[in-house]
Amino acid sequence: MRKTEKPSKKWPGEFFPPAVSRKIHPATFSLAAFLLAAAFPAFAQTPTVRRVEFDEAVREALAKNPQISGAAVSIAQAEANRQQAKAFTRPSITAAVNSVTNQTEVAFEGSGVVSPRTQVSFSAAAAAPLFIAPQWAAVRQASDQIDVANQDAVETRRQVGLATATAYLTVIAAQRQVEVDLRALEAARAHLEYADRRLEGGVGSRLNQLRAAQSVSDIETRLQNVRLVLSRAQEALGVQMAENGPVDAGAAPTLDGPTTASLDELVANRPDVKAQILAVRAADRVVQDTGKEWFPTASVSFNPQYVTPSGLFQPAKSWRLIFGVTQPVFDSTVGARRALRTVSLDRERVAQTTVEIQARSEIRIAQEAIRSFERAQTSARLAAQQAAEVLKISTAAFEVGATTNIEVIDAQRSSLDADTAATLIEDALQRARLDLLVAIGRFPQ
Repeated sequence: MRKTEKPSKKWPGEFFPPAVSRKIHPATFSLAAFLLAAAFPAFAQTPTVRRVEFDEAVREALAKNPQISGAAVSIAQAEANRQQAKAFTRPSITAAVNSVTNQTEVAFEGSGVVSPRTQVSFSAAAAAPLFIAPQWAAVRQASDQIDVANQDAVETRRQVGLATATAYLTVIAAQRQVEVDLRALEAARAHLEYADRRLEGGVGSRLNQLRAAQSVSDIETRLQNVRLVLSRAQEALGVQMAENGPVDAGAAPTLDGPTTASLDELVANRPDVKAQILAVRAADRVVQDTGKEWFPTASVSFNPQYVTPSGLFQPAKSWRLIFGVTQPVFDSTVGARRALRTVSLDRERVAQTTVEIQARSEIRIAQEAIRSFERAQTSARLAAQQAAEVLKISTAAFEVGATTNIEVIDAQRSSLDADTAATLIEDALQRARLDLLVAIGRFPQ
């Protein structure tokens, strides 16, 4: 009977064809690996992921997120619109130089030149509005839009802060789930090693060993999926912070509990409610200012002029002072504009009512969610402890032959599911606390 030799350990050269492997020394592979690492550092080391704490993540997101810059641009645009409207209420001065060349000069015999062939005139005009109620109203309306833009910027900060905090909590939840799966994988591998030893000792069965191996494979697959979720959450956190790469989360944040203020006070402090109140106020001012379009407007202008050479009927120096008053008598478009502005005001009032109703609902839901998840957290932690105890007892019973490994594997799965449920409940509780802080306008500060 031919004796079967055990395969020896292969060095890297033996993975090549025999004719090639005989010519390659193992040191060559080491040198190649060194040169590859020097030429491409990315292959030599795993890039580190920056880790930040909760407050730092939110602070950097509010400082660097492009949406914050967009809100600042909106404020600057509103300020520019106000400056433009205000410019029409200020005096203006213009100057002009004109040179006129005729074909021939016009002159009367004995009377001199009536119109010179070439004549240059220097003129200026200074005008100032005296009474322009519609334009003054436009300045106040533009100022209202600045207030609205500022409040919209606060709402944008709230949205960015919420998105950043949500991404941070998602990273924390994924980290906890990775820890849960790693503990479960460690227990499953320990059970697999025990099954392997029993099988090698002749007291175990191939079936028990396969069941233990399958459990390890299932948990490893689950662990890879959770690690992918963690990577995506880190990328999402990096995007919110405007970082060029993923960002990892540090410790779990401590989120304050609900306040004792009344529901109406909580609603009034929300940035979106404040923004909508300002929008209603601005729309109402536009409607009220429509009547000022019937007010008269008055202005004054002064126009000095110097002409050289002067003509017979045209003095070299002259000036004009003009006072003007304009009173609208009939304009059918004013009523149409008032109707459109009234519709816009009604729309803003409806939006305010909608925002306030939604705000109250979000506060109530967040408060109830906190109470519900706190109760569920207590039960989930107890269930996880009980499942861990069941796994411990099942493992001990299997080792003394009092049960099969089916009970052990079932206990492992139940313990993993219980730990996962506890982790999900804890994450949901943190999100509910965050939702309450956002709902009452206390996040971000």
